[in-house]
Amino acid sequence: MHPGRRRLFIYYRVDAARAQDALVEVGRMQAALCAHHAGLLAELLRRPGSTDSEVTVMETYMLDAPYGIDERLQAEIEDAAAQALAGWLCGARHVEVFEPCA
Repeated sequence: MHPGRRRLFIYYRVDAARAQDALVEVGRMQAALCAHHAGLLAELLRRPGSTDSEVTVMETYMLDAPYGIDERLQAEIEDAAAQALAGWLCGARHVEVFEPCA
């Protein structure tokens, strides 16, 4: 892995009763983004064993390019998520940016 390849880790909560529908929408969004950007890898995760009324979800993004996810692509991901998740979120999406250690 090339040092400096920025990756995105985005977590948020959705209503447990509607989580499956929300996850389908996010999956569609990620598939469209990956189809549009060669080398983009996206993953959708959920926290196991949730006992409350909300499910914690995490999206991850990595791009096979010298610098990874740049600010332009990050903005595009955020715009796509705002549309796909309208009405599904319980609170804010939290975006974290990481890069591999040298």
